[in-house]
Amino acid sequence: MSFRTTTAYVEDVSPGSGALPPRAWYASSDAKSLSLNGSWRFRLSATADAEDDSFAAEGYDAGDWAEVTVPGHWVLQGHGSPVYTNHLYPFPVDPPRVPTENPTGDHLRVFDLPADWPADGGAGLRFDGVESCARIWLNGTELGEFKGSRLPHEFAVGHLLKPAGNVLAVRVHQWSAGSYLEDQDQWWLPGIFRDVTLLHRPADSVRDFFVHASYDHVSGTGTLRVDSEVPGRVTVPDLGVDVATGEPVTVPVEPWTAETPRLYDGVLATGGERVPLRIGFRTVALSDGLIKVNGRPVLFRGVNRHEWHPERGRALDLATMREDVLLMKRHNINAVRTSHYPPHPAFLDLCDEYGLWVIDECDLETHGFTEQGWRDNPVDDDRWTPALLDRAARMVERDKNHPSVVIWSLGNEAGTGRGLTAMAEWIHGRDTSRLVHYEGDAGCRDTDVYSRMYADHAEVERIGRGLDGGPRRRRELPFILCEYAHAMGNGPGGLADYQRLFEVHDRLQGGFVWEWIDHGIAHPELGFAYGGDFGEELHDGNFVCDGLLFPDRQPSPGLVEYQKVIEPVAITADGTDGAAGTVRITNGYDFADLSALAFSWSYEVEGETVDRGTLSVPALAPGESAEVKLPAVPAGAPAGEAHWTVRAVLASDTPWAPKDHVVAWGQLPVSARRVPYVAATTRPAPGDGDGDGEITLGPGVFDARTGAPRTIGGVPVTGLRLDVWRATTDNDDGAAWQSDLRYGLLWRTLGLHRMRHRLDAVEVGEDALTVRTRVAPAARELGLSTVYRWTSDGDRLRLTVSTAPDGDWTVPLPRLGIRFGLAAADAVRWYGGGPGEAYPDTRSASRIARWQSTVDGMQTPYVRPQENGARADVRWAELGGLRIEGDPAFFLTARRWTTEHLDAAAHRTDLVPGDTVWVNLDHAQHGIGSQSCGPAPLPRYHLRAEPAEFSFVFSTTKSVSSTPLQNLSS
Repeated sequence: MSFRTTTAYVEDVSPGSGALPPRAWYASSDAKSLSLNGSWRFRLSATADAEDDSFAAEGYDAGDWAEVTVPGHWVLQGHGSPVYTNHLYPFPVDPPRVPTENPTGDHLRVFDLPADWPADGGAGLRFDGVESCARIWLNGTELGEFKGSRLPHEFAVGHLLKPAGNVLAVRVHQWSAGSYLEDQDQWWLPGIFRDVTLLHRPADSVRDFFVHASYDHVSGTGTLRVDSEVPGRVTVPDLGVDVATGEPVTVPVEPWTAETPRLYDGVLATGGERVPLRIGFRTVALSDGLIKVNGRPVLFRGVNRHEWHPERGRALDLATMREDVLLMKRHNINAVRTSHYPPHPAFLDLCDEYGLWVIDECDLETHGFTEQGWRDNPVDDDRWTPALLDRAARMVERDKNHPSVVIWSLGNEAGTGRGLTAMAEWIHGRDTSRLVHYEGDAGCRDTDVYSRMYADHAEVERIGRGLDGGPRRRRELPFILCEYAHAMGNGPGGLADYQRLFEVHDRLQGGFVWEWIDHGIAHPELGFAYGGDFGEELHDGNFVCDGLLFPDRQPSPGLVEYQKVIEPVAITADGTDGAAGTVRITNGYDFADLSALAFSWSYEVEGETVDRGTLSVPALAPGESAEVKLPAVPAGAPAGEAHWTVRAVLASDTPWAPKDHVVAWGQLPVSARRVPYVAATTRPAPGDGDGDGEITLGPGVFDARTGAPRTIGGVPVTGLRLDVWRATTDNDDGAAWQSDLRYGLLWRTLGLHRMRHRLDAVEVGEDALTVRTRVAPAARELGLSTVYRWTSDGDRLRLTVSTAPDGDWTVPLPRLGIRFGLAAADAVRWYGGGPGEAYPDTRSASRIARWQSTVDGMQTPYVRPQENGARADVRWAELGGLRIEGDPAFFLTARRWTTEHLDAAAHRTDLVPGDTVWVNLDHAQHGIGSQSCGPAPLPRYHLRAEPAEFSFVFSTTKSVSSTPLQNLSS
């Protein structure tokens, strides 16, 4: 048997053969099911034609085969290796052909039917997801084959079943014609990665049905009609509904929204089966140029979610899916785009239950064809249209009964073409209750939403103002950013600036951050692996680690920032600060009032709480604001910098978070900070003895030759000097197509990572030790003239640093401050922004208070190490026996390795702690942005090379307090 005959289906552009028509996904109350998940026998071949199909025959001996777990990916279970590319196809682009070197996994499962399995009726065998194509046999009979990795396929098998010894055989190829449609910026992971289930199908079973449940916001009524292939009756006890299928009924209801996800339990009963229903009444419409649900515009505070687990890849269990939904809800996220394929169907059940708006995206992306100017793109080739329509139908039919799904998406980055138009026309004809989305449709010919990705702030504002031009239809449609704020590494920056635009301009209906979770693979030596760590010849490195969660689902600082930026209640000062005695509360929800929240206040002086209490806030309707009176300043409150902090918390337990979970908070300044002052009363003096090379000034001992401090109050200090370099972030380094704008590249080209320090003078004056230097990169004429001026009052040292740029600086600096080493430091205590890291354009979630951590606890564990861990607006800090006060407030960073070591590291495991803790006290930092794929930092966050002066006051502290770390619920 020739290769071409054996595997012709692999390169066939058709969706497959033998599978049943698509239908709604549901669990029957009466029909039995048998999960075939678990351990399967497995054999891997290097090529598609290496083995014949004799393994599918009954009696085949697979005793010497390996075993794999289904659901699962064989490359994550010790058989071959995963491959990561962003958009390049990891095989020659010659559609629909794929290489002969095509890893092929043969799977075998032998199973018995349960003793109570019905003897009559049919049965269906369902595969919820197989990458990239599968050929199926049961008891030696071929059932068919299919493509469409993230889509369900069912086969009729009742006539082939026997009580015991059933042999299910599945051949899976890594590459197929379908792979050309699945180029989705993720790991290529072959295998049976979703559930395999045997379903009993009773006579007169429901098979397929469509729940139509609309809501009229004017009358407060819902209209229900359930269409079913088999006639039956629909009952909804809570609504007193008992009607025949196909018959509409209108009753008073509570509507379903993402904020108030009211579901009604019902039953669809036919002669042979009862199917439980979870019905949400809601109406989605394009009205007045806006996306409206139940008559009100919605603002999407969304994320893009790939399915991911660091050990199991895309084989997710229910607990992991629930964890994702709960994390989203707890971080104020209200919407999810299922990038770039329909998720496991159970995930949508969770979205219905807990409340999330969903853009359900088809399993379609042909991004790699951009390399050839979209020539031969399948979506503009009529031969592929049946496969595209099959994918659209399998998504819509499976998920059509989920109220959470409000928009269908045709796919992602697939160019343009007739096939997409055919998909849009089919979806519009099949389901009039939802809108259709596709970002690549620039003229919005086939879509109901104008969608873009990574548009910068200026362009988004133009769109919001209606100044973007373009086709008339596009100008009349609402706008969303289906991808923005690329969350790769440290960042994303600029979230608050985007959100302000969304809230000002009605046409801007929000966006979806790219993306939810880093796709790092757990690795015994590297911690988490990314592209290239498995020997791939072609890969895109750590571009696969670009999420708001780390691979182990720990929230990144980016998620904490996003939670703050999109919080649904605004708490702001009435006037310029909190001294006015009132606070403005604004309800930013689209549907819910504030009755579910409780409000509290605390009055803080120098970061410590003096008093606290509850705040009476009316149950404001969506969009309403109120000025609420704060209590009088507590009697006897000490003098010093003071703030009001007002919090909105859950008043009682909810399904997604416990009582007192913080939903929103605001901090209002009352009085200004006292700037540290040191009177210059002590004169520098040379050391005792025969010229030991020391100068003493107050508690400081300095090297007489260099003017650098050796000890401060007996605490050894090494290497204190100006520092402008940071280990570049993913956003600093940018993407390849941004080569003329990438700050990391510009900084390295200029040589800022290898600055040289020239000592010009050490001057001992009447009341100061002055050190004059020039700091400049090798091979360049640019530099920074830098003066260090030390003064003392006998107990404390004050360092004033003055810098002035020499030459024509056209590139911003990475950072500007001082760096030094301490021999011993562990606990860190500070008064300023916290608890987590913050940078100029990522500081919304940084709250002024007293905080405590450890040096190790101040590190942010990005999968690829980079600049991290800075605490912003620090007034003072204590570590290693030193107390440091800043004028003005500063950024604090402390780590057990140098910036150079951090910059050179490729994985967390490359960072080996040394004996020195390196401390950065930064006057300023350059912004973060999201240029790893999106825009650079806004100009106002650029750290320009210009004259600057800043000071630090050093003293000693006996010990660091054991006061526990504060948090937002304290």
